[in-house]
Amino acid sequence: MMMYKGFAGVVEYDDEARVFSGEVINTRTVITFQGTTVDEVEKEFHASVDDYLEWCKEDGVEPEKPYSEKFNVRLSPLFHSQVAVAAKKVGLSLNSFVEKSLHDEINSMQLAF
Repeated sequence: MMMYKGFAGVVEYDDEARVFSGEVINTRTVITFQGTTVDEVEKEFHASVDDYLEWCKEDGVEPEKPYSEKFNVRLSPLFHSQVAVAAKKVGLSLNSFVEKSLHDEINSMQLAF
């Protein structure tokens, strides 16, 4: 995964076409890029994000933010209670407990951001 100005890009390699194709994955807007080398695909990723931001500026449109600070999760009342009690037991707010749990899970998956 590649990061640039808060945008996350993923790349796949097409061995028949011998080209790297990528897409920004943390926005609803379709932003794509491609290149034939690692350096070229990284350069094109940056250029695509910059082009998107410039287009937004020219058209007076607010760029879509990759993600906000809000994340709503629906839980059953029983599980919500269990999670809240677990958070209290370790001295954390419910929000901090969920954030730490998700952070620990991402770290266990060895995802780099």
